Amino acid sequence: MILIYKFFKESFLFALNALRTNLMRTILTLSGVTIGIFSIITVFTLIDFLEKQVRDSIASLGNNVVYIQKWPWTPPEGESEYPWWRYMNRQVPSLNDYQEVKRLSNIAEDVSFVMTTQKMLQYEDNAYDNVAVMGVSDGFDNIWTFEIAEGRYFSPYENNSGMSVAIIGADIADELFQDADPIGKRVKMMGRKFTVIGVMLRTGSDIFGNSLDKNMIIPVNYARTLFNLRSESVNPMILVKGKAGYSTDDMLDELTGVMRSIRRIKPRADNDFALNQISLIQKNFDSLFDFIDLAGWFIGGFSILVGGFGIANIMFVSVKERTRIIGIQKALGAKRRFVLLQFLIESTALSLLGGIGGLLLVFGIAVSVSVISGGPMALSFVNVLKGLGISTVIGVLSGYIPAWKASRMDPVEAINAL
Repeated sequence: MILIYKFFKESFLFALNALRTNLMRTILTLSGVTIGIFSIITVFTLIDFLEKQVRDSIASLGNNVVYIQKWPWTPPEGESEYPWWRYMNRQVPSLNDYQEVKRLSNIAEDVSFVMTTQKMLQYEDNAYDNVAVMGVSDGFDNIWTFEIAEGRYFSPYENNSGMSVAIIGADIADELFQDADPIGKRVKMMGRKFTVIGVMLRTGSDIFGNSLDKNMIIPVNYARTLFNLRSESVNPMILVKGKAGYSTDDMLDELTGVMRSIRRIKPRADNDFALNQISLIQKNFDSLFDFIDLAGWFIGGFSILVGGFGIANIMFVSVKERTRIIGIQKALGAKRRFVLLQFLIESTALSLLGGIGGLLLVFGIAVSVSVISGGPMALSFVNVLKGLGISTVIGVLSGYIPAWKASRMDPVEAINAL
């Protein structure tokens, strides 16, 4: 064990001395590997950052939730074209559908009817346009992820009786009430007044541009006096969250049967409703991230290839410059593996230094982006290992042929070489 340690130590020190001796050549060679590792690891880091943002945004829509709607989010399985003409004559989900789903479903933990539209909100002389108004039934707060920063959520009585109360987003509260406390104040929409009973915690916009900061939530039983809930313009939907222990597939199977029963659909007839689920979005984004990942390998691969050729070229020059030294080493009893490892360690060290340089650049960019955007962009430990691993492989592959050539030299010919 001690002999092996000394062997690697001597080989490494010899290689390190050679790198220091030709410093300018070393720096120029490093640049190719640095750019290659920077390109690949930057793509990996961006993918990790975007993927986390997407998954956090999707998680806010509710875990293990099925959306019963008129329109499906994606084309049918096995088809690439979205056949919109098949769905035009479908009914939108109704309050009766919601009540029946709630009554008949055994898997559902919570069921909520939701409608959405955009309106202007006023308070005294202040106005906020394009407010996303959401009329919701009971159960919504257990399905959709959000927190109340001030005040409270609807009571069951307020929700079921359809009282004119509202919960507003942080941006709306800031714009309409400035520094005043909004709780208990009356805001006006469409000539009707609502008492503000809660303000949602500020979340900012997710990667899709959605934000509850610009939303106002009201009881659906009051919303039905303002809007036609059978109109597609208010995008009515039913949200169903499954009980623990049941998969989304279990929910889909049960809800398909429940909805077909409610709508009295004949056995061979197609569904006249869509059961959308978050996994449909995730699958599409998984495919997108796989493509970006592949593109990163493709783009960075060329830079790595150029860097690898640069290292191989420098190693051939290094072998030629040290031919007599190699001859002397072999004449003094140096084994082939010593000479081979000596040059392999040199090429690997060269590649690793370039890789570390690339990782430091990525780290600097990640820190800068995190500071500017406020997002948690970071160079992960896995990506560091990837960068070091790729650098090591490139170093070994690039230096092997020059090292093999050096190890096979005849000591007499090497010593007498010009």
